[in-house]
Amino acid sequence: THISWVAGDNVPRSWWWTMKAIIVTDQAAGTARMKLVERAEPRAAINDVVVQVHASGFVGTELGWPSTWAGRLGRDRTPSIPGHELAGVVTALGYGTTGLSVGQRVFGLTVWTRDGTLAEYGAVEARNLASLPGDVDFTVGATLPISALTAWQGLFEHGRLQAGQRVIAHGAAGAVGSMVTQLARQLGAYVIGTGRAADRQRGLDFGANEFVDLDNEALEDVGQVDLVFDLIGGDIGKRSARLVRAGGTLVSIVGPVEARPADGLAVDFVVESDRAQLSEIVQRVRDGRLRTNIGTVSTLDDAVAAFNSTERRPGKTIIRVAV
Repeated sequence: THISWVAGDNVPRSWWWTMKAIIVTDQAAGTARMKLVERAEPRAAINDVVVQVHASGFVGTELGWPSTWAGRLGRDRTPSIPGHELAGVVTALGYGTTGLSVGQRVFGLTVWTRDGTLAEYGAVEARNLASLPGDVDFTVGATLPISALTAWQGLFEHGRLQAGQRVIAHGAAGAVGSMVTQLARQLGAYVIGTGRAADRQRGLDFGANEFVDLDNEALEDVGQVDLVFDLIGGDIGKRSARLVRAGGTLVSIVGPVEARPADGLAVDFVVESDRAQLSEIVQRVRDGRLRTNIGTVSTLDDAVAAFNSTERRPGKTIIRVAV
């Protein structure tokens, strides 16, 4: 961050400071056309806060989301800053903002249709942030919003999971799937994790009672289940739907469900920020009940290279911004 012109002390810093940020401009090019640039620091609108970003999460599928490229009214908003998970420190409050204070450590999820968190600073609606306890590292905080909230909302709000039920957790070794596995086990469910052969031990380590190698084993052999948490879709999603017993639920985060259970519910949803849920999730991390699934940790300067790696890397990629 540097001063782009000399200003008096009474001028808000966001009018005369710039920051480093990753931008995307071309949907067809994906991560290949990501660039690290200088942008004006954001200003806090009504009910916003500005956060100095210490760590940011990025989901590879973001570049396929319409909200990455267009605002709420459908207008083009490129060049846009991707990334929607952050952990950092509040540096400014917008008019009318309550519940947070300057200097407070926070973490949370930003609105899909606004500039995101792969930047040194971000403007975020205050209601989308929760307090990050001082003993939780910023890197850990940035891994939680999408992965843990998706798992929590899919299992408990949409899936209405109960103790003793059987659950298929697709992608059990991944960022979301590992949270699904842990939360379902904590409630007392029997969890059948799935993934590739190389993921078996990680899936079991996160608490799956058993694991199905989708490349070499028959998913159908697991029998009927009460809930399927589908992160894959396609043929696996269709085959999973046939395993949902009467009264059960197929929960999907990969768009409209292509095949519905014969005698159950099918729900697809988009995760939403929730301060109370974030607070409960981070407490479980603090007391050891939840483990994060951190893969690559990179700097903002090296973020473009990290996102364009051809190597398959387990866990969630986190970008450390402020040190």
